[in-house]
Amino acid sequence: MKRIFLSLLLVLSVYSFSFAQKTEGYPRAEWDIATAILMHTPGQELFDGVIHPSAGLFENYFDVDKAAAEHRGYIKALENNGIKVYTVEQLLNEAPIEKLRVHAMNALTYDVSNMPNANVVENNNYRLKVINEMSRADLIRCILLQPTVTLYATDNNTGVEAVYTHQPLMNLYFTRDQSVTTPRGHIICQMNSTQRAPETSIISICYEQLGVKPILRIVNEGRLEGGDYIPAGDVSFIGCGMRTNIEAIKQIMDADAFGHDTVAVVNDHKWWQMQMHLDTYFNIIDKDLCTLVESRLYAKEGDPEWVTVDLYTRRPGEKEYTLTQQDVPFVQYLKDSGYTIIPIKEEDELHYANNYLAIGPRHIMAVAGQSEELQKNFKRHGVKVEWIPLESLIDGYGAAHCMTQVLSRIIVGK
Repeated sequence: MKRIFLSLLLVLSVYSFSFAQKTEGYPRAEWDIATAILMHTPGQELFDGVIHPSAGLFENYFDVDKAAAEHRGYIKALENNGIKVYTVEQLLNEAPIEKLRVHAMNALTYDVSNMPNANVVENNNYRLKVINEMSRADLIRCILLQPTVTLYATDNNTGVEAVYTHQPLMNLYFTRDQSVTTPRGHIICQMNSTQRAPETSIISICYEQLGVKPILRIVNEGRLEGGDYIPAGDVSFIGCGMRTNIEAIKQIMDADAFGHDTVAVVNDHKWWQMQMHLDTYFNIIDKDLCTLVESRLYAKEGDPEWVTVDLYTRRPGEKEYTLTQQDVPFVQYLKDSGYTIIPIKEEDELHYANNYLAIGPRHIMAVAGQSEELQKNFKRHGVKVEWIPLESLIDGYGAAHCMTQVLSRIIVGK
């Protein structure tokens, strides 16, 4: 009887441990099991961006319809892994129409500067009348296209003519960037580029529809983009460089919004568009496995590719962080932290091999078309890779990781 009782206790303890290790919540680590993701399939708003790629923050022209088809295929691959994918379009369609009208009023501009006798109040009333008559679909188009109607007086027809311009949210499909999801909750970013500034208000609507309230919004001189943030168990990696600055990082620490007792500020000294965010040159596959582009892995001190890390730490239960180490070589820090580093060679880096999404331990979604050598290297380290065709979408300067905001994960271990 005693032996049976002890066996029962052992079974219960194992079950309890297993249950405790499968808590679902805000992402604690990049390698935990992804359960919910926010994405945006690009549509009409993408066209203005591709006709002048550089001004749209894109690398090259790409086909809008092919890009949308690739994106839908990526969503399907995620759903096949049991992940719930919420889309911006879905959440906007579920939002109260009055809320959409408010955002459409902010998006639509009537420019009457070329009409000296124009009645501004009258034109505002006209704009409000049009918006109140808009269908839900047209309200969403208005929000995504950000149109300006520049008006001119004329003796013909209706007495007025116009030039129509857009400031479309062509980068919205990179849903990694407008917010950050830490173990504490969601942070609304402040984008570095003026072209992308309105995107955060759209993502805010999405969070409202999901029934969650962001814990922080970056303000004033702070600049934060989500591609610079990677949670790693008991450490928050946060890039500081081209798109995110130390002011935003301090705002997060001051608000106790990181949720980790160690914050590793990764300093990029190169400031290169191809590696604009931390997740374009560094990424994590598992608790002891990561990737780093080869030029940074083997860089020497003083090289543009040389990466350093500043460590801010605090004792458990405390709120204030203290700078405890500065200018630590990043590669050495990773090795000392127990990571094996898989190098990403230039030919694969330029094909966005490093910008994969981990959906579980050693299970990633990555851009198809990488070198045979890299494929073998992943296999050698026991990595399950689902290769996703994203040939059009990557010409927007981003890939599988950039297109996803992971909202929740299941903790699978320390």
